[in-house]
Formats: sequence, structure tokens, C-alpha cells
Amino acid sequence: MAYILLIDDDPALIPKQVRQAFPAPAYRVEVAGTGSEGLRLVRVAPPDAILLDIRLPDQSGLDLYQAIRGIDGRIPVIFVTLARAADVAIEAMRQGAYDYLFKPLDLQELRRVVDESMEEGRRMRGPASVAETLPDPDFAGAIVGSCPSMREVYKAIGRVSDKKVPVLITGESGTGKELVARAIYQHGRRARAPYRALNCAAIPESLLESELFGHERGAFTGADRKRIGKFEQCNGGTLFLDEIGDMMPALQAKMLRLLQEQEFERVGGNEVVRTDVRLIAATHRDLRTWAAEGKFRPDLYYRLSVVTIHLPPLRERGDDLSLLVQLFLRRYNLELGRDVREVAPEAMDRLRDYPWPGNVRELQSVLQRALLKATGTVLVPDYLPDELFAEARPSVAGDSAIGYRPGSTLADLERAAIQQCLIQSGGSRQRTAELLGISTRTLLRKIREYKLDDPLRPDPRTTE
Repeated sequence: MAYILLIDDDPALIPKQVRQAFPAPAYRVEVAGTGSEGLRLVRVAPPDAILLDIRLPDQSGLDLYQAIRGIDGRIPVIFVTLARAADVAIEAMRQGAYDYLFKPLDLQELRRVVDESMEEGRRMRGPASVAETLPDPDFAGAIVGSCPSMREVYKAIGRVSDKKVPVLITGESGTGKELVARAIYQHGRRARAPYRALNCAAIPESLLESELFGHERGAFTGADRKRIGKFEQCNGGTLFLDEIGDMMPALQAKMLRLLQEQEFERVGGNEVVRTDVRLIAATHRDLRTWAAEGKFRPDLYYRLSVVTIHLPPLRERGDDLSLLVQLFLRRYNLELGRDVREVAPEAMDRLRDYPWPGNVRELQSVLQRALLKATGTVLVPDYLPDELFAEARPSVAGDSAIGYRPGSTLADLERAAIQQCLIQSGGSRQRTAELLGISTRTLLRKIREYKLDDPLRPDPRTTE
């Protein structure tokens, strides 16, 4: 259950809208009418996200935000403001707040922003550590493995955590690069400062520059307000840029200047903004080769790769596969209400023989689907997805969460899977993303793409 705290002195409208957007039991919404009451609730139990009014009867929202940040700077705070108070909200974002929304609230935008902020919050607060043996099944942030290559990864995390130098994490999709980034962050000196993550491949090129560096009002069509980008918002903290190899060349030049000078300009602005951000980047591409071929700036590559940590693919990790299977079975037994205690030798042989193009992320998906079919205490080959038995399988990144069925397109299957998980989670975007093994940002994009505006209404195409 996600816990959202609303601090607002409006006794009726705003609390009603927030509870409508985040219904029980998937969400718990608490309301505080004053800043002092809100601060008391934060001290009692840190929320997953805070919605904070700019104007409160006993103090300003900005002062209260500073007090909240003093308790725990990792709690995402979203300001709720009238248009005339936007300058204060922008200033709060410069100091690390997540975003700001205008009254009257747009419920669809509210859900999107809050769900995204809670995903960021989980990255900051969720523990990320290394484990050469099985951790507790509900410990979702452990990097598990004991093979020689993974032990080298653990050593590298320990060597670099306290350093400010950039880190480049390489490896195939699904190997756990973001877990490594979080472990570096949480074991370093900035562990209680903001942590932000951004997938460069998931954002249109025309918007990525604004996401990173912000923009001034009127900078381009649709820029109806000033925006604070991730580098400014994350000042004093850590920024993780996934799939940085997909960044367009023009933006690479701006990134290089930021790494060299720790300064930049917002899109459409002339003001030089200084920032102090620890950068961790990741890519599944061979950036050294790309740089040699002119597809990536060599000077940026050298700046990023001061320290490089390479994650091995699952097929090269030997007995780690058995360890990971045990971990995920224990975890998904709890989540899915199953009691699978062991894997039949024939099923384990099939898992070992499969090349795992989607790596650990694909293994998670396969085991979730197998447990949904399981009826006893032993995982037998019949429960495994068909693609593990196929002689050839297209290794398309991201297709591992979707099982093939004759007569269905990939889009049909993906839409049906999202709809099913939305219903199973009671409409919770956060829980649905966890079930599907994708980020909340990716899920929200898919919901818009497939027009799943009402998550609890079954898709007629799946019930015909």
C-alpha cells in the first residue's frame, strides 16, 4: 500500500480529489491541515510521496519543505499551487522538490506525477546491496550472485561509492545496471541526498534536453511555464542516466560541458546555472566502438568512463542461475500466493540451456508466469513458457514479458498483459509496473499508447 500525505488547508475539494485519484486499498491518503501537523506525520512515518500546498495557515510551504528535507531528503515532494504562486514552487524545485501542479487539479496529471515520484522515491529509499547468498525474499534491492565476475562488480562498487568521479555501467539489457547504480548511491556520501533516474531511450529526443537541463517559459511551442531539469533539481545528489548511448550528438556536447564545468543553461535561457551532481551512466552499447565509429563523442566517452563497471550476462554467470531461481521463487510465492518449493531437474535443465537474451529481467518474468500456472509444490517443465522450448527465438529487448500465442500480435499480447495486471493490482500503477518488471514511467506511456484510461474496465478485445 502506497502512503500519500496531503498537506493542505482546503477541508473539502483537494482531499476529495486526491482520494478519488488514489483510492483504497491500493493507496492510503492522510491529510494534514497545517504545516506543523504535516511535519508531525512525516516524523511518525515517512510517506511515499507528499503533496504540499504553497500557502498554509501557520507557515509557508517552502519553509515546511526545508523542514521535511531536513528529516529525509529522499521523500518526493510535489507542490500544489495557484498560478500566481508558481515562482515559489519553481524555487522549491531548484532546492530539490519533485514537481509542482496547479489548482484545480487535473486528476490524470496528478496520478502520473505522483506515480512517477513514488518510483523515484523507491529508488532512493529502497535498499540496494550485494548478496552472495540468498537474502530475505522481500528484499527486492539485492544484487545476488557469487560467480567471479559478480565478485569483481562488488569490489568495484566498494571502491567507487565514496568518490565523486563519474561511473559508467555497461552490460546487456536486463542485467541489473540500475541496481548497481543504486548500490553506488546508497553506499556513498550522498546517500540521504536526492537521487534521480532517467532513461535516455524512453524520452523523445525533442524533450530529453528539457528533462535534463530544464527550459524557460516560451522556449518552444508548449513551454507554457518554466521547468527545472534533473541536473538542477538533483543539485547535491546523484543522477543516473540509463541508456546514455542513445543520446543525440547535439545533447552530448552539452553533457560534456556540464561534466567539465558543472554548469549549463536551460533551454531558451542565457542564465548560467551551476550544479553539483554525481553522475552515474549506463548503456548496453559498446561505447568505445561507437566512439571510434563516430556514433558517440569520444571526449564524452572518456569523461564518462573514468570508472567502468561491466555486468556479465546471465548465461555467463554459471551457478548464479540456481541462486537467482531460488530467490525469485521465494519472492513470487509470497506475491502470487503459491507454494512452489523446488524445481524439477528437467525444468532446471531447461532453464540452464536457455540463452536468456533478456537476462535477469527475463528470468523474473518467466518465473512469474510459471508460478501463475503452477498448482503444486514442484515447478515442472509444463509450467515454463513455450519460448524456452523453441529452437529459435528472436532476442528483441523488452519482449520477454510477453508470451506468444497464435493469432495474436505483439501489441495485443502486451495490452492484454497490462490490462490483466492493472486489474490484479486494483488499478495501482506502481504495483502493476512491479508485476510486469518495467518502470512506472514505461507503464504510463504504454497506458496512454493503448488508451487504457479506465484500468478496472476489462479490455473487450480480451473477452470476446
